[in-house]
Amino acid sequence: MDPPHDAHYDEADFGASVGLGEQPALLVIDLINAFTDPDTSLGSNVDDVLEATERLLAAFREHDLPRYFTTVAFEESYGDAGRFIEKVPALRELRLGTEAVEVDDRIEPVGDERVILKKYASAFFGTDLETELTTDRVDTLVLAGVTTSGCIRATAVDSLQHGYRTIVPEDAVGDRAEGPHRANLFDIDAKYGDVVTTDAVIDHLSANE
Repeated sequence: MDPPHDAHYDEADFGASVGLGEQPALLVIDLINAFTDPDTSLGSNVDDVLEATERLLAAFREHDLPRYFTTVAFEESYGDAGRFIEKVPALRELRLGTEAVEVDDRIEPVGDERVILKKYASAFFGTDLETELTTDRVDTLVLAGVTTSGCIRATAVDSLQHGYRTIVPEDAVGDRAEGPHRANLFDIDAKYGDVVTTDAVIDHLSANE
């Protein structure tokens, strides 16, 4: 994605590129059944996102680069959901131990790929993701998954704030509506990371073998 073309942003020096570093990792965010099944309260048709994510996973596996997944799930009491469950009652579908919170079979983790349990939008908040990234000496996070306006954006902001180069392939993330999707890609590209394509990420990995 090109840098923002709004005149104010252009004149104010927003949207510079940070690029990929020496040790990129792929973070697949919340591509779980509750979000990938259009028939659920939380779901939508994200088949294109799943296909792009599958391509990214194949490339990161081929180059033996770190891969992580996230899910969001709550205890039966929902005591771990805080005010989030009040704001979004549909989150009650996300019960620990149910099929709804399992990663979609089309991109299921393999080997030692971890599924990190989170409770809120950001993959950093209240999780051990930072420990994993430090252990694996990661300097760049490539984000795929859903939703662009929610968990992708929140994780992109926290990724920047934790000092990581942040890359968002626009065809590997999705939302329930095009408006929030596009608006948040614009904002991420202007302030928090690079919005690119899946092809660009894969080409970069191949060129740096």
